[in-house]
Amino acid sequence: MVLHLKVKPGSKIDKLFFDAAGQLNAKIKAPAQEGKANAYLVEFLARQFGISKSSVEIVSGFTNPHKRLEITAKEESVSKILSELEGFS
Repeated sequence: MVLHLKVKPGSKIDKLFFDAAGQLNAKIKAPAQEGKANAYLVEFLARQFGISKSSVEIVSGFTNPHKRLEITAKEESVSKILSELEGFS
């Protein structure tokens, strides 16, 4: 399953949510330097979806806040988790 999301590194909290426009967003605590935010994002999403880190791969957007990720998990379980997020419409 492919996810498109916008990442805001250096936040005070870790949070996955939909904004008013329906865009999936992730706020993460890790700083945007030397790949730390990307590595942390993979760990964070793996925890959120209850899958291994190797099941989350950043496909594009390594140096951009807009990222495309490949999630290797059952689509139903990922969709269920996404539908429970704040701002889901």
